[in-house]
Amino acid sequence: MALNMGSARVDHLVVTACSLEEGVSWCEATLGVTPGPGGRHDFMGTHNRLLAIGGDAFPDAYLEIIAIDPQAPAPAHPRWFDLDSPALRQRIATHGPQLTHFVARVPDVAGAARALRALGQEPGEVRPASRMTPRGELRWQITVRDDGARLFDGALPTLIEWGPVHPTQDMAPCGIRLESLQAHHPAHEKLAAAFMAIGLGDVQTHAGEPGLAAALHTPKGRVTLG
Repeated sequence: MALNMGSARVDHLVVTACSLEEGVSWCEATLGVTPGPGGRHDFMGTHNRLLAIGGDAFPDAYLEIIAIDPQAPAPAHPRWFDLDSPALRQRIATHGPQLTHFVARVPDVAGAARALRALGQEPGEVRPASRMTPRGELRWQITVRDDGARLFDGALPTLIEWGPVHPTQDMAPCGIRLESLQAHHPAHEKLAAAFMAIGLGDVQTHAGEPGLAAALHTPKGRVTLG
């Protein structure tokens, strides 16, 4: 059964980088701003930098630049967002940081995961997660597949349900806002059905090569990622 339309919203865009240093340089050159602090995900061996991109169309949205943390032990399981995929790692190494995925915020992550499974899409187990911030612990629940893979080549979002605090509450405005997000895939009809199942109505789907296209208003003007 589909959730109420509009119950899922774009939470954040995921830009994958070989290192956070490369990700910061990319952000400054491409978007005209320096990303704010993020944190470490010890259970995944990753770390990130963040910046707010929310506006009227996508309230409380943000952009995450994520990379494997070279100081962290490798986890005993694949990292999320295909970060251990040789193909994705080669692509990022060759072409630089890229928009590879997005995460959708839902009020009931277990229910949204069941809605996807009813369509034959396995989003993975709902796992509790947390990281420390200067203001205390940030807690959330998130879907993670055992193989760490992104569904529909990254066009179908990972699902997240936040605890009492959302990370954008600590992010300063930086003059960037997300204006639109489009998802492309050869199986776009199945992708659209999955969006409807979780109530995601603010992302358009189109036929085409797998990928995302995010239009952003930035200090450098309109920039499209993807």
